[in-house]
Amino acid sequence: MQLVYSDKTKEANAKWHIETFTQGKKHIADFLIEFMALASKAQTDDQHAIFLLKKNVNREIIRAIMAYPPTQAPKSLEQWKVAITAVEQEYEWTNIYYDYKTGSGITYGGMGKPMEIERQ
Repeated sequence: MQLVYSDKTKEANAKWHIETFTQGKKHIADFLIEFMALASKAQTDDQHAIFLLKKNVNREIIRAIMAYPPTQAPKSLEQWKVAITAVEQEYEWTNIYYDYKTGSGITYGGMGKPMEIERQ
């Protein structure tokens, strides 16, 4: 016997899932696609979706956006998605780590472009 779930059950499950759905290590584009699908299934209004994005996206990204001057702060859900994506891309670009392993097995790490290390 196949169990059939009602639309109300699917909506309730989506509402529960979107409340607990965090970015974690997901790329922001993947997270936003899944988040918006859940928001649609859960029939989440834009204001609540913005609240959940602020709560569940990487805190460093949200802090950066909250530091925007009030005149440039995102107001709509679409503006929030654009701002989150832009900050995430900048965050990824500036936090590229490179490792250099010496002949003795010591590994040095750093941020930014890899430097040419002179070898003697």
